[in-house]
Amino acid sequence: MANDHLILISGKSATGKSTSLMFIDDPKGVMYLNCESGKKLPFKSQFEEYTITDPIQVIEAIGAAEDMQHIHTIVVDSLTYLMDMYETLYIVGSSNTMKAWGDYAQFFKKLMQQYVAKSTKNIIFTAHTSDILNESEMAQETLVKIKGSVMNQGVESYFSTVISTKKVSLKQLKDYKNNLLTVTPEEEALGYKYVFQTKITKDTVHERMRGPIGMWSNTETYIDNNVQSLINRLHQYYA
Repeated sequence: MANDHLILISGKSATGKSTSLMFIDDPKGVMYLNCESGKKLPFKSQFEEYTITDPIQVIEAIGAAEDMQHIHTIVVDSLTYLMDMYETLYIVGSSNTMKAWGDYAQFFKKLMQQYVAKSTKNIIFTAHTSDILNESEMAQETLVKIKGSVMNQGVESYFSTVISTKKVSLKQLKDYKNNLLTVTPEEEALGYKYVFQTKITKDTVHERMRGPIGMWSNTETYIDNNVQSLINRLHQYYA
């Protein structure tokens, strides 16, 4: 069993990950799990918001959401801080750190393989990316950095749809005109736009965007950073 409506939105800080949630249809049906110390969203939301103080609460929330008919989407913001929280609570100061790191990996696998995979809801994870030197290829890679054995497998390998948030110049976007990419007068004046990047390009071959074959056309490599567009496309693709 797999969740066809699972998305990873990855990107550097301040590139529009949280802001992209602003346009979700029926916001009262969103369960928002805040793993970033209760940090406020950059917009006034109508989400059902919960501040996570223990990683186990995320597993409990995803399980509980199955019986909540009004909930259509679960957002975990962010996976990076969630796993940092696990390390702080359960590994730092542990009398058996080897076992604790094993439990860390098992927590992530249990979350993804049992609870997320079985969920009937749209599930969106955000995550922060880091630039890391791949010594075997002597190339700088951009990826979601999670500690332990999870890092070796790659967080992105658990997702079929991985989107990256970017700040891109309008000059760079001129070859990517599509129905999901609009430029406002304010963006025109600034000369850049915050977007989702859906596919790798020749300049981003060492990043980890991915999607099912045929989900995005080449002209849709860049689209508005609007999560609802991602949800709509996933539902359309897997219908």
